[in-house]
Amino acid sequence: MKAVRKCCICLIAITSLTYAASMSAQKSQVSNSSPTTSSDTDSFNRTADQALEVMMQQANKQGIKGVALIAYFDGEEIQSWQSKMIVIGKRKDPPDAVSPGANLLAIAYAKAAEAADTLKPSGSAGRTLMTGEYGWSGSVIRKAKHGYWIAAFSGGKSEDDVNVSNRGLDAILQSH
Repeated sequence: MKAVRKCCICLIAITSLTYAASMSAQKSQVSNSSPTTSSDTDSFNRTADQALEVMMQQANKQGIKGVALIAYFDGEEIQSWQSKMIVIGKRKDPPDAVSPGANLLAIAYAKAAEAADTLKPSGSAGRTLMTGEYGWSGSVIRKAKHGYWIAAFSGGKSEDDVNVSNRGLDAILQSH
């Protein structure tokens, strides 16, 4: 019985040390991909807030409701990004007798993720869709000095979503 108890204690200790080492490695990876200073984050937040405000104005002008998001990542291949989103009137279309409903937040992020992977607007990748991609238009992406800006909207018709997203990126590029 004592041998079993010692074995269990050793197993718990080894598991705890392995977990701690794993978490330390993950924390190191996250800190290496995070913004380098709080001013970087502040700058992103100010820029994203301005773009989201423009997107809200455009959606209201077009009479559509939905979810808008702005994201930015450094480099040529996404490893991490910063993003902000707002709900403009509605976050989802509830289910009814003929439709299972729509999670507009999930759709907006799926559009942005497709653009981040392909470096092209969502729905125009020119390749077979991967699991998690739907090929819906509504996200646009543009090259910046050191990375990429992405804007996405979900809630209207595809062309309306693209128009709202383009207005958001136009606002960013005019201010930089």
